[in-house]
Amino acid sequence: MTAEHDGQARSFVIGGTVIPARPLEPALYLVATPIGNLGDVTIRALETLAAADFVACEDTRVTRVLLERYGIRRRMVAYHEHNEADAAAGLIAAVAQGKSVALASDAGTPLVSDPGYRLVQEAINQGVRVVPIPGASAVLSALTASGLPNDAFMFAGFLPVKAGQKKSRMEALANVPATLVFYESPRRLADTLAAMAEVLGDRQAVVARELTKTFEELRRGSLPELAQHYAEAGAPKGEVVLCVAPPTEKAEASEADTDQMLLGLAAEMPAAKAAGEAARMTGRKKSELYQRLLELKANAGDES
Repeated sequence: MTAEHDGQARSFVIGGTVIPARPLEPALYLVATPIGNLGDVTIRALETLAAADFVACEDTRVTRVLLERYGIRRRMVAYHEHNEADAAAGLIAAVAQGKSVALASDAGTPLVSDPGYRLVQEAINQGVRVVPIPGASAVLSALTASGLPNDAFMFAGFLPVKAGQKKSRMEALANVPATLVFYESPRRLADTLAAMAEVLGDRQAVVARELTKTFEELRRGSLPELAQHYAEAGAPKGEVVLCVAPPTEKAEASEADTDQMLLGLAAEMPAAKAAGEAARMTGRKKSELYQRLLELKANAGDES
C-alpha cells in the first residue's frame, strides 16, 4: 500500500479560512467523528484527517460528506467487518513504512461497536504507535443527558437478537451496580424494553434517539412505561441509545435495627435459626449475627 502523490494540499477549511495541517508522525490515529451534527468535529480531528496519508473508514461515502464539509481531500481506504483481516495487515504495513493512517468510524468513536479492534491489536503486536483523537460519543452523550447516575456505568453494546439469549444476557447484567447503556435497533426497541421490564423490573430508563440531530429526543420513564409507549407508537426513526438505571440498593440496617430484628426472631425460633434468617434479610454473615445475638441475650440477663 503506497500513498499517491496527487498534489492535494494537506489542509482543512473552517469559515472560509484554509488552515494548513501539520505533518503527522507514522502511527495509527483513532479519529472520533460527529454522531450527527457535523459541527461537533474537533479541530484536532480535522487536522489529523487532513494530514494522514490514508483515511480508513467503514463507508467512504459517509466519511466523504465530512471531509468535503471541511475542504479535506485525502485518499480513503475501506475498512469494515468484511475485510478487517486483509485491510488491517495492509494498513499496519503502511505505518511500518513511515506512513500515517487515520481510522474514522461512520459516526462517533472508533471501536465502540465499530470495526477496529483487530486493527488496534495488530498495531500493538507489531509495535506500531496507536494515538487516540477523542471526540463525539453516542454513549457518553446519552449518559450525561439521561439524568441517571453516572458515577459508574457499563456500556453493554447491542443485546442478542434472539429472545432467550437476550433474557439470559439481561439476567447476567441485572445486579451490576451501575447505569447500563445499550445500543438498540429501533425495530427491536419495544420488545427489548418489554424484556427488560420483565427481568430488571420497574427501573427508570431513558431512550435517547437521533442525538445531536434535528429530531433529537430523550424519552424518560420506567421500563414498563417505555415498553408500553413504543408498543403503541411503533418503532421510532433513527439511531437509539438506551440507558437503564442501576438496581436499587437495599438500605443497610442500622445496628439498633439489626439488634431489634435479632431479638424479635429469637423470640420465635432458636438462636442459630434466628441468626440465619437475619443473615438472609440483611446480607450479613450468619456467624457475626449469631455472636451478636448471644451478646444481646447475655446483656439482657445481666440487666435482669
